[in-house]
Amino acid sequence: VQLQASGGGLVQAGGSLRLSCAASGSIFSVHAMGWYRQAPGKQRELVATITRGGTTAYTDSVKERFTISRDNAKNTVYLQMNSLKPEDTAVYYCKLQVITTTYSIRDYWGQGTQVTVSS
Repeated sequence: VQLQASGGGLVQAGGSLRLSCAASGSIFSVHAMGWYRQAPGKQRELVATITRGGTTAYTDSVKERFTISRDNAKNTVYLQMNSLKPEDTAVYYCKLQVITTTYSIRDYWGQGTQVTVSS
């Protein structure tokens, strides 16, 4: 199973970015999906999660600004980020809970995509 994340970049405060993370390989199904971020000198933190059924959860600092969504047919998770702030600057990682075609279940991480918000 491979995860490919994309969509990061440099944006001014108040701007928007959309992150994508697509899974491919020996996938039977994907259950929970999530986005995490890690700023320099800080621990990795959970940003948002979405269940297979579409139930979402967000860390308080991004509520009303970020939206997580998924396309089950494409095994892809998205993170729409609006009203970005300099404190959102971090490397963003996706994590997918995958059931493989051999019916094993494990978490897979994407390679990380840099988001930089200038003031």
